[in-house]
Amino acid sequence: MHVHILGIGGTFMAGVALLARAAGHRVTGSDQGLYPPMSTQLAEAGITVMDGYDPAHLEPAPDQVVVGNAMARGNPAVEHVLNAGLAYTSGPQWLAENVLAGRWVLAVAGTHGKTTTASMLAHILQQAGQAPGYLIGGIAADLGQSADLGESQLFVVEADEYDTAFFDKRSKFVHYRPRTLILNNLEFDHADIFDDLGAIQRQFHHLLRTVPGRGCVVHNANSAALDAVLDMGCWTPCEPFDSPNGWQAEAVTPDHSHLRIRRHGKAVGDLEWQLKGAHNAANACAAIAAASHAGVEPTQALSALAGFRGVKRRLELRGRPRNIAVYDDFAHHPTAIRTTLEGLAAGADGARVLVAFEPRSNTMRAGVHETTLAASFAAADRVFAYDADLSWDLASAMRALGSRFSGMGDIDALVEAIAAEAVPGDIVVIMSNGGFGGIHDKLLTRLSASE
Repeated sequence: MHVHILGIGGTFMAGVALLARAAGHRVTGSDQGLYPPMSTQLAEAGITVMDGYDPAHLEPAPDQVVVGNAMARGNPAVEHVLNAGLAYTSGPQWLAENVLAGRWVLAVAGTHGKTTTASMLAHILQQAGQAPGYLIGGIAADLGQSADLGESQLFVVEADEYDTAFFDKRSKFVHYRPRTLILNNLEFDHADIFDDLGAIQRQFHHLLRTVPGRGCVVHNANSAALDAVLDMGCWTPCEPFDSPNGWQAEAVTPDHSHLRIRRHGKAVGDLEWQLKGAHNAANACAAIAAASHAGVEPTQALSALAGFRGVKRRLELRGRPRNIAVYDDFAHHPTAIRTTLEGLAAGADGARVLVAFEPRSNTMRAGVHETTLAASFAAADRVFAYDADLSWDLASAMRALGSRFSGMGDIDALVEAIAAEAVPGDIVVIMSNGGFGGIHDKLLTRLSASE
């Protein structure tokens, strides 16, 4: 079967492409403005990606078109699919019908930490010899790619609350029907899709309704928003984490690189690993709890996580020119920014933390986080922000940072400003959920040229 994917460069749709290819289908796709790591992953898989959305990409007609949720009415390819009467479906529906049916699905949902936690869980199951399948919105260093069919009944999926497609406005995750469900946390996000937190909570409750009574819901015990979702009705046994009444990580070191994992107050083992921060400690608890429900002993899970090397674009070290550590991080919500920087600063051993930030997400660009943004950078010594085409005044919103903040509307100028400020021993973390105008390579090149 020939499957053509519209919006193939998205983190989810690229994974669908890999799964379809592994299932024996001929896979092609269309997209524009692709950037690593998904563009690299597709190229390495030998999947043909056509630039733009020319209807000619759909001639001769494929057997099925899988439509990404970034595609809207008016898109030339979408209009051609409809006018020509081509067979089409959404990515989540394709996944549900072709991959997840009949399998033990372990889904990871929440505003923050989905990619990292799902990667941890897949890694644990893999190291325990379970050979799981997975589809994750990122590439874990230990897994090597974002999706794999696996060889067992187990399948780990990052369960996104974003809408499914232009013709299906339900959240993606309602298609997955998990037996094991992780609810990491819940805050207002995706302002382009949801009017308020309550609208997101309703979608989370729709997901909760699909978990069987013999399943397990692993949930963050410190989220009032998740408590409200559970109070709407839950028919499945629950395992809390980040709580003395369930799974909990005690920090042995301030940066959380050494943890003591407890269950109901009883120590089950220590974890010394490469990751840092309280948020990753909580992610580890959730992954261990979910793996336990699938039959993996906690000691096995701890052994696996001790070798876990993280995920691309999740505080990924890109280089160290002139002994200046340059990290790439996907954080784009104030909570994720704050927890990431706090974890980084805790292990910085006195080094300065400089941030390059792009307010790129739809929610950020709409100004939803305008009043809470400055506080999220409290752990940073300097913040350099890309201030362009926003409907709100970024400089005013960041006024509380005083001289620690610099905003500019040109990427090259941003690179020069950071290069002029950074000295050996500093840490630079680039924060964006997009390509950020290629700033990563530009900054590494500029810093290297100063050696």
